[in-house]
Amino acid sequence: MDGNDMASGGKCPVMHGGMTSTGSSVTSWWPNGLNLDILHQHDSKTNPMGPDFDYSEALKTLDVEALKNDLRALMNESQEWWPADWGSYVGMFARVAWHAAGSYRLADGRGGGGTGNQRFAPLNSWPDNVNTDKGRRLLWPIKKKYGNAVSWADLMILSGTIAYEVAGLKTFGFAFGREDIWHPEKDVYWGAEKEWLAPSDTRYDDVADAASLENPLSAVQMGLIYVNPEGVNGTPDPMKTAAMVRETFARMAMNDEETAALTAGGHTIGKSHGNGDAGDLSEDPEAADVEFQGIGWMNTKGRGVGRDTVVSGIEGAWTANPTKWDMGWFEMLFGYEWELTTSPAGAHQWKPVDIDEAHMPVDVEDPSIRCMPMMTDADMAMKVDPIYNAICKKFMADPEYFSDTFARAWFKLTHRDMGPKARYTGPDVPAEDLIWQDPIPAGTKGYDVGNLKARIAASGLSLPEMVATAWDSARTYRGSDMRGGANGARIRLAPQKDWEANEPERLAKVLAVLSPLAEQAGASLADTIVLAGNVGVEQAAKAAGYDIAVPFAPGRGDATDEMTDADSFDALEPVADGFRNFQKKDYVVSPEEMLLDRAQLLGLTAAEMTVLIGGMRAMGANYGGDTRGVFTDRVGTLSTDFFANLTDMAFTWVPTGRNSYEIRDRKSGAVKWTASRVDLVLGSNSILRAYSEVYAQDDNGGKFVNDFVAAWTKVMNADRFDL
Repeated sequence: MDGNDMASGGKCPVMHGGMTSTGSSVTSWWPNGLNLDILHQHDSKTNPMGPDFDYSEALKTLDVEALKNDLRALMNESQEWWPADWGSYVGMFARVAWHAAGSYRLADGRGGGGTGNQRFAPLNSWPDNVNTDKGRRLLWPIKKKYGNAVSWADLMILSGTIAYEVAGLKTFGFAFGREDIWHPEKDVYWGAEKEWLAPSDTRYDDVADAASLENPLSAVQMGLIYVNPEGVNGTPDPMKTAAMVRETFARMAMNDEETAALTAGGHTIGKSHGNGDAGDLSEDPEAADVEFQGIGWMNTKGRGVGRDTVVSGIEGAWTANPTKWDMGWFEMLFGYEWELTTSPAGAHQWKPVDIDEAHMPVDVEDPSIRCMPMMTDADMAMKVDPIYNAICKKFMADPEYFSDTFARAWFKLTHRDMGPKARYTGPDVPAEDLIWQDPIPAGTKGYDVGNLKARIAASGLSLPEMVATAWDSARTYRGSDMRGGANGARIRLAPQKDWEANEPERLAKVLAVLSPLAEQAGASLADTIVLAGNVGVEQAAKAAGYDIAVPFAPGRGDATDEMTDADSFDALEPVADGFRNFQKKDYVVSPEEMLLDRAQLLGLTAAEMTVLIGGMRAMGANYGGDTRGVFTDRVGTLSTDFFANLTDMAFTWVPTGRNSYEIRDRKSGAVKWTASRVDLVLGSNSILRAYSEVYAQDDNGGKFVNDFVAAWTKVMNADRFDL
């Protein structure tokens, strides 16, 4: 049958692949296969800007004040196609920025507003993000005007900050520097649920225990940013909701005072929308047909705008002046008793008892009409929880302190995922160093690097000790929120010095040797640790017959305990590191999947991950001297032995435990080596095997060394935003 016959028979002449609505990926036949997509989710092919575009350079052309003036004007320019509540968009843009930044989570640093990810699925279609698509379309004329000089990520966060400024808040500051992504981060784990807003029980061991929320999640249900505003699983109970709020915000690195300030300040402006039937709304943006042009949740049976807007299902404003920054939220919540009611959309909410009509907000369209204010279960939690109650009373007694606390918490919320202050740019960057920015003092560069290398080489430290210590110092880096890394030498401080993965006894020995060498050379310990690792790599390369200098850039600084938010650094502790064949315990997730997670956070490609594992095994840099995967009789030589023996069909591979295997001679049955799942996945996965075969070839010894050094240097310099 030729193509015409197929078409005339009514069949589609186009191959249906993984990107179509009716097809499926070719890999779906093997659902348990290792999916490497997370390592390449922002491939350069998705970026329309090209390799020569530099956002930091483009920002230098931005007229910041003109942009801010245009945003200020937009706040009060109601559009006919999407009318502003009370003629003001301050609530709209505070929510756009809030919901962009609010997906951040401390456990793995993913989420947040730093990439403009709210433009893509699933975030653009989360139930909690209803109508944020309208906010982005309202911003489009401004984005179009300023073009490449401002990213979507920066523009969305700035719009919320300007909204609060227009409402009357003295904001703490703003930093540009968020570069856009151009493809959904579809491999980020947002939960195991198969439906939106599935009951919280699916992600808690015990929903009554807020701390039992599955890691790395922070939101209580699939499709929510924080907590269910109607109560736990939609059942009102402010005390139970308070526990959920506390845990969720803690997983965003917010303390109780910041949480209370964000709740109060977030609800000081704007309103919730539930004056209609959510069942009348069209599909979400990602599911809507082409004529909707990426706009979702349009009302199919009525106006769907103004007073008839439906978003959360909860209806009403929190204060009498929802476009003004004031103490109205506190006055309303603590000035009245509250009782349960339901919105026109049927959502649970709270209403004041015997409210004075003068305290009621006016209708969003007709100022002659007064409307009932409301509170959500999360608002009521601030009143009934004794800790939150006391904080709110403190704010009420000192409005200036409240405004400052909120402004700082808002700045933290919207900048937390940007990483250190070195990445900030623009005229409104606050001068103050904040501990959550992981400050690091400037390092020195003028010392004699060659002399320090010679002293390290003569120090008596073994090659594996030097390599492992440098790796452990650098591997904490996560590209998700630019935290961690070798800069700062925080591996010598609590909590990192005591992490099991860092082998505290070995670490203390190495630091005791390197610290005086650094002091004598006038170098930072951070530099010296990395340099020692480089010395080890150079020694291993020389043993393999390759005289190569590992690139080194001095200038790292040494942080102090006072500069270190030790509690938040707990989230960076490695519980598994396939590069060193370390696993703290057995997990439901396989060792190879945990390897991919760490490799992605380090910004590595699959090929870079492969070459690093082979090199680390060859150098004997495994955790605790573990011999699994050390497929060589020349430990300490940067050879291709790992790959050559992994791909050699003279051997068989026999499981001996959950994460252990024996490599046996096929003829004699004698055990030659042992291996972990991470080792063997480089030979079993078809893609990774293809990379392993490259390095197993007889003619690629030099390529292997060069590729290893390049990948090693990438990890060592991952946090060097000054380079």
